[in-house]
Amino acid sequence: MSLSPVAPAPVALPGPLPDPVPDPVPVPDPLLQTLPLPAVFTGRVLVTGGASGLGAAVSAAVTAAGGSVVVLDRDISAVTEVKAVQVDVADRAGVEAAVQEAAQILGGLDAVVTAAGIDRCGRLEDVAAEEWEKVIGVNLLGTVSVVRAALPYLAASHGRVITVASTLGLKAVSDATAYCASKFGVIGFSRALAAETRGRVGVTTMIPGGMKTRFFDDRTEQYRPQDDSRLNDPRRVADGILFALSQPAGCEVREMLICHEEEDSWP
Repeated sequence: MSLSPVAPAPVALPGPLPDPVPDPVPVPDPLLQTLPLPAVFTGRVLVTGGASGLGAAVSAAVTAAGGSVVVLDRDISAVTEVKAVQVDVADRAGVEAAVQEAAQILGGLDAVVTAAGIDRCGRLEDVAAEEWEKVIGVNLLGTVSVVRAALPYLAASHGRVITVASTLGLKAVSDATAYCASKFGVIGFSRALAAETRGRVGVTTMIPGGMKTRFFDDRTEQYRPQDDSRLNDPRRVADGILFALSQPAGCEVREMLICHEEEDSWP
């Protein structure tokens, strides 16, 4: 008996392929949305001691970010990129006139950075009283005079004060009674000012460690850093100041300590 061949089953043709599943649309992370963009700051800033060192670095950083600067300094001969007013910050009457002039140049003030500072090293009995008091006059009383004169302008703009203290405003060392007294005073003044002007004017205390500036030039050899590789670049401190200046309304950086990783004056 012969068997008829069985026809092969028909091959089922594939139906239409399903549409590809689209990649999920990424949902923005609300945390990432709040991260700051590169600093943009268009404010009007008065910088004391702005002809050199940290003050010059702050002036350059603010200008690069889009802000306007007027420098106050005893010697403004080297200041070419921004407007400058010559004054000794230890001269209160001179400071009042200089701040008024700076505000007129800028059309108001949004911030003040008090970077002017000096030192006179030595044991208390070895530093002339006039020199010791000059340190207090520049570092502490100069800071107070500038802030006092600028307050009406800063209150009008809801602006900010950035005072510059030091790690030696937190830790005292020998042969630096004038400098430590002045910088401890700056920290106390700034904290009290922050409480006093809360909600009207922002106050930040910048506390830098040693920096590679001309600050040490007029010292005797024994009081100069023997290893400047442990001194911080003042531009890094200026970046921190710009960060504080760039905070949104309602947010304040009250204190910031910046130093080289091998800083030995703190803690």
